[in-house]
Amino acid sequence: MAKTDQFCNRAEAYEAHDDVPLSPADRDSIGDIILRRYSRREMMRGTLGVTAAAALFGPAVLTTRAGHAESPSADRFDFEELAAGVDETHHVADGYRTQILLRWGDPLFPDSPAFDPLKQSAAAQLKQFGYNNDYVAFIPLDTDGKRGLLCVNHEYTNEEVMFPGIPRQDTICFKDMTAELVDIEMAAHGVSIVEIAREGGDWRPVLDSKYNRRISPAVTIISVDGPAAGHDRLKTSADPSGASIVGTLNNCAGGVTPWGTYLTAEENFHGYFWSELCAVGGKPLAGIGGAQAKSYERYGVPGLWQAWGRFKDRFNVDKEPNEPNRFGWIVEIDPFDASSVPVKHTALGRLCHEGAETVLNADGRVVVYCGDDTRFEHLYRFVSARAYNPNDRAANRSLLSEGTLSVAKFGADGRVTWLPLTHGSSPLTAENGFASQAEVLIDARLAATLLGATRMDRPEDVQPNPVTGKVYVNLTYNEKRLPADVDAANPQAGNEFGHIIELTPDAGNHAADAFGWEILVRCGDPAIAEVGALWNPETSANGWFTCPDNSAVDGQGRLWVATDQGEHWGEKTARADGLYALETEGERRRTSKLFFRCPVGAEMCGLYFTPDQETLFVAVQHPGCDGTDKFEGFERASTFADPATRWPDFDPNMPPRPSVLAITRVGGGKIA
Repeated sequence: MAKTDQFCNRAEAYEAHDDVPLSPADRDSIGDIILRRYSRREMMRGTLGVTAAAALFGPAVLTTRAGHAESPSADRFDFEELAAGVDETHHVADGYRTQILLRWGDPLFPDSPAFDPLKQSAAAQLKQFGYNNDYVAFIPLDTDGKRGLLCVNHEYTNEEVMFPGIPRQDTICFKDMTAELVDIEMAAHGVSIVEIAREGGDWRPVLDSKYNRRISPAVTIISVDGPAAGHDRLKTSADPSGASIVGTLNNCAGGVTPWGTYLTAEENFHGYFWSELCAVGGKPLAGIGGAQAKSYERYGVPGLWQAWGRFKDRFNVDKEPNEPNRFGWIVEIDPFDASSVPVKHTALGRLCHEGAETVLNADGRVVVYCGDDTRFEHLYRFVSARAYNPNDRAANRSLLSEGTLSVAKFGADGRVTWLPLTHGSSPLTAENGFASQAEVLIDARLAATLLGATRMDRPEDVQPNPVTGKVYVNLTYNEKRLPADVDAANPQAGNEFGHIIELTPDAGNHAADAFGWEILVRCGDPAIAEVGALWNPETSANGWFTCPDNSAVDGQGRLWVATDQGEHWGEKTARADGLYALETEGERRRTSKLFFRCPVGAEMCGLYFTPDQETLFVAVQHPGCDGTDKFEGFERASTFADPATRWPDFDPNMPPRPSVLAITRVGGGKIA
């Protein structure tokens, strides 16, 4: 199979897989909606408020009020801001300390072998902490929050710094990958669940805990429920029932349910699928998928990012054409029972799920928000059919099996309407290719397009704020918006830096048919006028950010945002990704401060507070990998033998290792 270099590099593939948008271009994008909502004529007449003015023309319009400079307002975030920059290690705000809690390869069980990067095996990896830790959740085991279960996603692998002697995939196109290496990769994916305890200020893993568990795409059996369970398109030669799937993969963000289970989101599943029928350039030939060709095309199957399909028939779509339909779901895991069978909930739809954050509605129903993290894809909401019962955990375990999945359509009037993906309601009928509710959910992207959903700029984390009732949608970036999509009121052709949208449910009802919406921030450097950034003028030169990805809300209802600039951080900002505290209320609304900074080539993930707010867990993913050719003094691609950083060990015998950190305040106390 021939492939060009640009499609073999894993990190670049993750950023560029949707360079040619899969969503049809004849639908409104969020940029189009913003243009209609805020017109230049209204601005010139002075009929728009400060929010709209800044959304269009940047923060300069916020620097004065009635001709006078804004006076400083009280800062609710109690820390001295960190300086932006980039180097080989991580940094945290003064007065705080970091502890490396778990690193790739660390033991999770009493019989786990010690990590040896030169003697890796799949068997060892299944007993060790996995690779590229992404979403992190802490579920308490006691009332004071000193013991709990840490649940961590492992999204993908970077072979060039993971395995000795394996060059970057852009130069060899998988020719050096072996069945043994693929087995190790599969074992490094999935989820780690481990009990941790705080003793003397530090956290430690409890290796002999009955709760500890590794879930992987190699060995873990996962059941399927909801409308698509048992459907013909989920059946394979290994599973004629269509209801029992081996594993979960590309686990990005997630959530925790009110009944204490863990939700993990399958994101870029399409990249794991292979076909012998591929064109030069790594693009599938037309016609792959047969009757499912339209679905394959919309989901980017086969993505050809991994060599798994060379050695595993189920990842070769020529041999198992239905296997891609078995991924792209939300998976629920009971962390309190290491023998329990996880469940893929098809009622929540098949997408490139970034996350699955839940909120308990006033009427007791559970609401789950999800972004489909691809350029020009959509924002979704699931509302359970039944109400949560605080006294019946077993009954709650089926709440995500039945309900209504909807997709967002943003209006220029500042309203967003939720359109139900319900079979039989026009146009989701057999005449348009949807024979059942199962098919609507398997091809949720196609259904959303037929409904006229708004094409978004890579919706990633969608974070409800339980204190204020608002919801925050992180839109990482979309530089593929064409000049034809903009006009004088929004003259920027492409969104390189991302933005955050704030949703306001009517009367706090997360199940309402329509919400209010506005832009919270438009990211980028406010000192560059053409960027059109929107920040409070009190945001410093260190505080602005780009490419919002994961987020969390602390116990005071304050928003924290993690960033992911990808391979192009050197061109975008020349500064590392990090974690920012973003004010959403009062006079300091839209003020951002830098709290934590990643080592070079890493992405900021995770972020989860303990109930007492005294520990913040964060995940540093793929250190030393992204864009190291732009790292001054290094200026080349990292390899196992020659990485841009050896964070966090800084041991010449250790490669860089993705890790979860615990951040605490020096001397104790709540974070910020």
